[in-house]
Amino acid sequence: MTRPGSDVILERMMALHPKVIDLTLDRVWTLLSKLDDPQDKLAPVVHVAGTNGKGSTLAMIRAGLEGAGATTQVYTSPHLARFHERIRLSDGLISEPALTALLDECYIANGTDPITYFEITTCAALLAFARDRADYCLLEVGLGGRLDATNVVAQPAVTVITPVSMDHQQFLGDRVGQIAGEKAGIMKRGVPCVVGPQHEDGLEVIEAHAARVGAPLLCHGQHWHVRVEHERLVYEDETGLLDLPLPALRGAHQVVNAGAALAALRALGQGEDAFEAAMIKANWPARMQRLREGSLVEMAPEVELWLDGGHNVAAGEALGALLADLPPRPTHLICGMLNTKDIAGYLRPLAAQADRLWAVSIPGEAATLPASETAAAAQGGGLAAQEAESVEAALSEIVEQDPQARVLICGSLYLAGAVLREIG
Repeated sequence: MTRPGSDVILERMMALHPKVIDLTLDRVWTLLSKLDDPQDKLAPVVHVAGTNGKGSTLAMIRAGLEGAGATTQVYTSPHLARFHERIRLSDGLISEPALTALLDECYIANGTDPITYFEITTCAALLAFARDRADYCLLEVGLGGRLDATNVVAQPAVTVITPVSMDHQQFLGDRVGQIAGEKAGIMKRGVPCVVGPQHEDGLEVIEAHAARVGAPLLCHGQHWHVRVEHERLVYEDETGLLDLPLPALRGAHQVVNAGAALAALRALGQGEDAFEAAMIKANWPARMQRLREGSLVEMAPEVELWLDGGHNVAAGEALGALLADLPPRPTHLICGMLNTKDIAGYLRPLAAQADRLWAVSIPGEAATLPASETAAAAQGGGLAAQEAESVEAALSEIVEQDPQARVLICGSLYLAGAVLREIG
């Protein structure tokens, strides 16, 4: 079978820099200049940073804007099954011919200059957006904010910082305040910044940075509030109160993400149609996604099967809270993680909600944590665990023991992507 042309070019791009991550904007500015500065020709930009919830928040903002009749372009990372997911144009995901031509153009323009995979593909996305007509351009930060390749737009329409917690410490710092400082780097003078719930140290840094650059803040708990009342979402700010359906995305953590999305939509001048659509029409795969079709469902038809790609301590806490709110049912985890993550911290809040963990290595991922280490970490945290050769093997064993169990496949977006590719 012939490989898609985009895959061939993406593979070449991986060899343009010896490091996967090397945070600086110099290489990005150089390539953007060669491409005639597409970042200056975008539709009004919504720029979203944060440790947890930025993808979900962006999905709700997109659903809201489109529900109000606007067209959107969306850049997210990483992808789950196919690279094309990263670049959504006003009429849908970028096509294979368009992506191949775009990547080839950027590869030729860059020449042999060193540039990371994320940097050159971000430049490609910005070039695609500059040539596409849309009402809004939504950009998700890849890592950090201040030196992220998406941080090249001089005057976004609004910026958003979702909750900041410990993750990617080797690049962003080992304190919440340091990490928040990197996220705060997306703020621009005069551009409103919506801020989700923050650790006290993180909020202090964000507020100080906003004061320095002259960015007006819209902070959770100060300028806007969100809560659940009688199975409805209630949002309040100085403009008034909104009484809306609960978010389509599941979990208590999605309530505060919804609040940030609503605050951003308010800042963009949107109305009731956008607010309602943001709640009921948002879709974000591998974020507590219920799997209802595909090969895994066929092999376990009575199992309640879920998929989630969260991979840090805050994600584990959110999942633990969500599982605790579900109706009682024997619960098994199929877990695979990267060796750069805090597995003990991630599993700690899940241990009380699961009966057993089945540890797997992430297929095709060099940085996977071996299944043996995942199982040992679970056992060290008081959770019964054993290894399995694959997700399918684990699910098969679970079905033999408990055919009506609840099963959560979790621990990494890379594992989630492998599952989604497998089930088609």
